[in-house]
Amino acid sequence: MPRYKAVIAYDGTNFNGFQIQPDKRTVQGEFENTLRRINNGKTITIFGSGRTDAGVHAEGQVIHFDFDQTRDLEKMRYALDTQTPKDIAVKSVEIVPEDFHARYHVVEKTYCFRVDIGKPRSPFKRFYATHFMYPVDVNKIRRALPDLLGTHDFTSFCASGTAIEDKVRTIYEAKLEVNEAEKELIFTFRGDGFLYKMIRILVGTLLKMGSGRIDETTIPQILAAKDRNFAGPTANPEGLYLMEVKYE
Repeated sequence: MPRYKAVIAYDGTNFNGFQIQPDKRTVQGEFENTLRRINNGKTITIFGSGRTDAGVHAEGQVIHFDFDQTRDLEKMRYALDTQTPKDIAVKSVEIVPEDFHARYHVVEKTYCFRVDIGKPRSPFKRFYATHFMYPVDVNKIRRALPDLLGTHDFTSFCASGTAIEDKVRTIYEAKLEVNEAEKELIFTFRGDGFLYKMIRILVGTLLKMGSGRIDETTIPQILAAKDRNFAGPTANPEGLYLMEVKYE
């Protein structure tokens, strides 16, 4: 039975996250409904590179599934792309080895987080960027970012509710850009993996540093504490995008 790997994008606004949940609209649920339709009513389970929460978007989520026949790849992509809801797009489809796993074989992920700092806030960004009302000193944030690079125990930046015990992760890249109009901040984080709500807690902490409410030199102390109470708030989900997932 061929194993297919697909790269999908979705607008997370009207989803209760990626993972299937009873009586709730999810990306997995909608995609599996589409597969059922093109597979004569037979259920096919998909596996994602990871979960995204309600309201979180994806430009490069990766999934895999087993299908009982080999199809032309572009025809398969087109069928999935046109029969999934309009807030899901299927960007590519390929056949991979039968032992490939979209989650367990990930070696690197890239996320971005968009923050609307315009005054007044833009109503057109309300589902696609988190609004931050306070003045921000981007130099303070850029001072803090290098302290996140490398391998650390990120317990302080992990929300409760996770069953994962090993909270050591490696961040390869952490940067901040400001758009030309100087009304939006774009954070980029690239690493070998991220904990539950880790990006949103990082951004919430960095924004407090940028607004002068947390000292921008204290990332090492926050990491060393291994205590969620030492970090800043969790930023809202609508600014978060899963951009790319890489494999060996």
